[in-house]
Amino acid sequence: FDNVKIDTQHPIENTLKKQAFYSKTDTTPLVVVENLKKYFPIKGGVFKTTIGNVQAVDNVSFSIQKGEAFGLVGESGCGKTTTGRMILNLLEPTAGKVHFQGIDVFSMARAQMRDLRKDLQIIFQDPYASLNPRMTVYDIVSECFIIHGNDSGLSLVDRVAALLKMVGMEPDHMRRYPHQFSGGQRQRIGIARAIALNPKFIVCDEPVSALDVSIQAQIINLLEDLQEKLGLTYLFIAHDLSVVKHISDRIAVMYLGKIVEMAKTESFFNNTLHPYSKALLSSVPIPDMTTKRERIILQGDVPSPSNPPKGCRFHTRCKYAMDICRKIEPRLLDTGSDHFAACHLIN
Repeated sequence: FDNVKIDTQHPIENTLKKQAFYSKTDTTPLVVVENLKKYFPIKGGVFKTTIGNVQAVDNVSFSIQKGEAFGLVGESGCGKTTTGRMILNLLEPTAGKVHFQGIDVFSMARAQMRDLRKDLQIIFQDPYASLNPRMTVYDIVSECFIIHGNDSGLSLVDRVAALLKMVGMEPDHMRRYPHQFSGGQRQRIGIARAIALNPKFIVCDEPVSALDVSIQAQIINLLEDLQEKLGLTYLFIAHDLSVVKHISDRIAVMYLGKIVEMAKTESFFNNTLHPYSKALLSSVPIPDMTTKRERIILQGDVPSPSNPPKGCRFHTRCKYAMDICRKIEPRLLDTGSDHFAACHLIN
């Protein structure tokens, strides 16, 4: 640790750099998700009784290592955001467990969970709706210090200024209101708020989907730089595989509430296994006019999560579907080299 250079001009950044150094030495999972489910009840009738359930997330399991960026991809409505919010205990699960540093998140008392919030943060999808228009940037970023207590010798103004500088903004921006900034600048403010309390784990809920392509690259590069400097761990939720490829160490593909494929990023793109993953990958544009990729067009609409198909949930849109696919649900099994797939054609 003596060889690590620390800039004494920014004590906040110094603390974060120490955290990054230690996180690189530990390979145990930071987050473990076990059989996570979330069913939203459907009410009907005069007495508003439960007549069904929307199976938003159904039996999802994975783990995230310290310092890793874990990509969770899939089309809209597949359960990505619901999964991320349950991990942060913002949504109560129907079943399953989430362990953070070996602690069962769902069994914690409110006071314990409040203390744990400092380690678990989120970057929201919409940079316009996620910032209070009646609060200045200073009020937005400093609010977390007031709620959790200011345990640093720095004043709040100095701490906010240091955070804004870390995300590529000027300290005098703290006097302005959100409507005075562009979408990319607003998202930088949201990132500053997320890293303010020295978190260990951040859920990035489609943080670039509402931004222009050129701004997307800037925000992705910023997130990568912060991960390297601060030793952050990400759950990166997105529907754009090209974005996920750039930032993620591992990728999991969700379809209708279930994970259908999970692998290291290089293995996933070099050897895509599941038919749904192949269809997603075929839709990614190639920045080369001389290279052509066969586009896979999926037939039909996505089934309703309130009445998912029996067997494999993808069989209604899969051209390779067999009789077994309509009857028996495939399990997510390791096909080799930690490349998992849930498909009867493979397992």
